[in-house]
Amino acid sequence: MLLPGVPRIRRRVGVRPAIDTPFGPLTFTTTLGYTGLPLLPDELFELPGGRTVARWVHPAARVELLLTPHDPELDPEEWGPLTGCQAAVWRIDALAPLGRVQFSAGLPLPLPEDADAGWDGGQGLCAITVDDERTRLTVGGHDEEAICWAADKGEAPRRWAALIDEVHDHSFSSWGVDCVGSHAISWTLPSLEAGDHCELPVMAAWAPVTDESANTWYAVTASPTVLLGQVAAEPAKRSDAPEAG
Repeated sequence: MLLPGVPRIRRRVGVRPAIDTPFGPLTFTTTLGYTGLPLLPDELFELPGGRTVARWVHPAARVELLLTPHDPELDPEEWGPLTGCQAAVWRIDALAPLGRVQFSAGLPLPLPEDADAGWDGGQGLCAITVDDERTRLTVGGHDEEAICWAADKGEAPRRWAALIDEVHDHSFSSWGVDCVGSHAISWTLPSLEAGDHCELPVMAAWAPVTDESANTWYAVTASPTVLLGQVAAEPAKRSDAPEAG
């Protein structure tokens, strides 16, 4: 379960969870086996700071999606300021063995005619960047190496750490991370056993294209642990703040 200690209010489910970006909403899908979960969640909760957690309940799994503003705290002496930055943390708790789980994040098609879009990954990051000569948007998350590293952080099943050999010799075929065209990223997970859980981050950052500091790329490299830690810390900061007056 995501952020069990953070206060929340149940809200009516009315719209599909999404991150608003300059190139349209970044939306998310989950497929268990070969069956996609509904676009609308079963439950929706509002957290402090305008954050939300959506929840899908399935006989084989519980799936949650946190949407939150994200401050990557880029060094202003090295990186230009961002126009915006939002993050998602997707979590699945397996209630039964799952041989195939797929999660994806994508922008709407068609992209603007004047936009240049393509793969922009590296160093543990799978990313796409869209640039229309005014705004640069980068969407990113874990690549295969980072998924294996996440096993050592408790963000994924421990046995996934051994799959790093498959990444390095390119022998794996049943799981992996792929860019879908120039507008989406798809994560197909290694198999899950009952009781397993996995957390994946997805971030979107945008800035004027006149800034050449690659700030949007570095802004989308946070781990789920960092993102969840920021959210958990904020209510505590608010409760410690002196009362006005």
